[in-house]
Order: sequence, then structure tokens, then C-alpha cells
Amino acid sequence: QVQLVESGGGLVQTGGSLRLSCVISGSFYNVYIVGWHRQAPGKQRELVAQIRRGGSTNYVDSVKGRFTISKDTTWNTVYLQMDSLKPEDTAVYYCAALESGSSGYSYWGQGTQVTVTS
Repeated sequence: QVQLVESGGGLVQTGGSLRLSCVISGSFYNVYIVGWHRQAPGKQRELVAQIRRGGSTNYVDSVKGRFTISKDTTWNTVYLQMDSLKPEDTAVYYCAALESGSSGYSYWGQGTQVTVTS
């Protein structure tokens, strides 16, 4: 089992910054990818950014150049640095873990709310 706990959400004005943290615990030795997802009211959840154990990253087009995903050397914490925030970034942000050999994200955190005011 893998547990993920997010923190760092909050209320920020347009153009501001937040850094989200996802602490990973349990049997995370088999975790291959960690992704940050978000879900806004009335919208489907979307993958925002993901990072592989080796460090390669991917971003959805809407956040490229504004968000940066990173990890610590132990693979225990994954961060999402969010700069130049826009009202459309408002959502609940979740981190999730994908294990080697799995086709999808198996473990999810409880989410953290990010609200960007205009």
C-alpha cells in the first residue's frame, strides 16, 4: 500500500504562486510515476503534470511554462510549483502514484484546494 498526503493549497490572487507538496509513504519502492491532477467544479479531472522516478516530466499545455513538478532525491516527496496563477487554475489538486506494471494511477491523496481570485 502507498499513502499520499497533499499540502500547500490555499487562496491566492491572479499572478501569485503556490507550492504544493505530496508526501509519499508506505511501500512506494514500486512507484514509477507520480502525477498531479486537478478537478474544477463541474469539470472532469485532468492530469496537470507528472514525473517519473528517473526525473523526466510531462505537462498539460495549459500549465507549461508556469508550473514545475519536481521530486526529492529519496522519491519521498513530490512538489508542484505553480507560478503566474490564473483563475482557471482554481481546482482541487490531487497527487497520485502509478506503480511499475500498472496501466493507471492506483493510489490517490485526499486533495488540496487551490483558489485563484481575479
